[in-house]
Amino acid sequence: MTFFADSRIVSTLLRFHKPFDDTQKLRPMSETPDRLEAARLEKLAKIEALGLDPWGQRFDGHVAIEKARELCPAEAGGGDGPVVRVAGRILRWSDKGKLHFIHIQDHTGRIQLMLSRKEASDEMWALLECLDLGDLIGVDGRTRLSNSGEKTILVTGLTILCKSLAQPPEKFHKIQDKEALLRQRYVDLIYSEGVLDRMFKRLRILDSIRQTLREESFFEVETPVLHAIAGGAAARPFKTHHNALDIPLFLRIALELHLKRLMVGGIERVYEIGRVFRNEGVDSTHNPEFTMIELYQAYGDYHAMMDLAEKIISNAAIAANGSAILPWGDKTVNFTPPFQRARYGDLFRDHAGCDMHDPAAVAEVAKRLHIETAGRHPDVIVNDVFEATVEDKLAGPVFVYDYPSSMCPLTKRKRSDPSIAERFELFVDGMELANAYTELNDPRLQEDLFRTQLAGLAEEDSMAKMDHDFVRALKVGMPPAGGMGIGIDRLVMLLTNTNSIRDVIFFPLLKPEQGLQD
Repeated sequence: MTFFADSRIVSTLLRFHKPFDDTQKLRPMSETPDRLEAARLEKLAKIEALGLDPWGQRFDGHVAIEKARELCPAEAGGGDGPVVRVAGRILRWSDKGKLHFIHIQDHTGRIQLMLSRKEASDEMWALLECLDLGDLIGVDGRTRLSNSGEKTILVTGLTILCKSLAQPPEKFHKIQDKEALLRQRYVDLIYSEGVLDRMFKRLRILDSIRQTLREESFFEVETPVLHAIAGGAAARPFKTHHNALDIPLFLRIALELHLKRLMVGGIERVYEIGRVFRNEGVDSTHNPEFTMIELYQAYGDYHAMMDLAEKIISNAAIAANGSAILPWGDKTVNFTPPFQRARYGDLFRDHAGCDMHDPAAVAEVAKRLHIETAGRHPDVIVNDVFEATVEDKLAGPVFVYDYPSSMCPLTKRKRSDPSIAERFELFVDGMELANAYTELNDPRLQEDLFRTQLAGLAEEDSMAKMDHDFVRALKVGMPPAGGMGIGIDRLVMLLTNTNSIRDVIFFPLLKPEQGLQD
């Protein structure tokens, strides 16, 4: 069959489409596309000339490629298996003249297609000549095992589902420009080995967390993202303004205070998995917008939260990987309960070399570590020394518990020692993964802590921001409770052996891309 491209169609398409540019230098829309895109646009026009829709239509009855692979015969030469219908993106192509071998991929895997000129109609072969790497197609065909042992579909029907106008990146299996891939995560998911699998593990981890909490009778809720008070954590907020009410607002830095209000209202086991926002730095374990879970259990305490954390994390590890013993860099981490538990004060003494309640000795250690001490609260200095001397030594998973109470304004104090708060942090290889308290429910003490800012921290960095309505809620009566927050992105990092938070967030924050702004 001979095709005559309609020059009007091609010229119109040329004005409205851009290719994927692996150099990330996008040209203005008005410029003529390069030769690679122009060739694809010519093929698109040919598809339209065949009377086909290059953007595809509903494609019913197809099965996942994983399922099609299961239906392939177990032995070569044993005849064809059942007829199947699948859909996917073209990733590889070998042209043998009258015989074409194409590999397509969907979210479950890849399979080889074999297209024979002898088996194909003229229309199907004409469409085949209009296809490129990156196109989305649907096929009908017979399953078989090739002579080389590869699971294959002998194609008897071919459907165009979407023409790709973007040239795949060269040598996509070894792309080096990580920044470009993060900006175009859709390309990363398609062409970078292991990325799609890692992101599906993230989804399985989230599903496992929800399943574990359902089994523990927790209810999932949604609370406001816009807050009048940036409370619940020590972090700098993103500020905004509501025009209609003419009031300042903040993107939430934590989920805590609204969830506790719901516990006052009678939802005794409550949690939220949500996005929180902190106007701070970006590094391998921090992104200004991230996902966390906070949960609260009435009539529990921080020891109950340790038990629950072990269930959540070990179940998630198994859901994502089939095992609770996982690689982490060149190490191995065992997430099988019970986790190690160690007191903050004991670790401080072992690694800092002095008692945390001895201000003079702590100051001497701080001076040696070049930590500022002048005008700062003693417990702030203690915590800085702890971070400098202890955290990197925590192989984990290890619960570090019983923190200095002045660092924990929303936490219940130990009855036997009010200088200690019933709080833990969970560490794995020096990285904080979870934070939990026995929750403070005394409205008088809470109001006093709100009024007395933590010495050594600026007001915007302190957790103890006055929230009159929260104090009012506590006066109604909040049951004694345990509460916990877990960083979902860091958890996914650990359970997928990934060393950067950007690689486990679908769309991490990046600097604006030059050339995309008017």
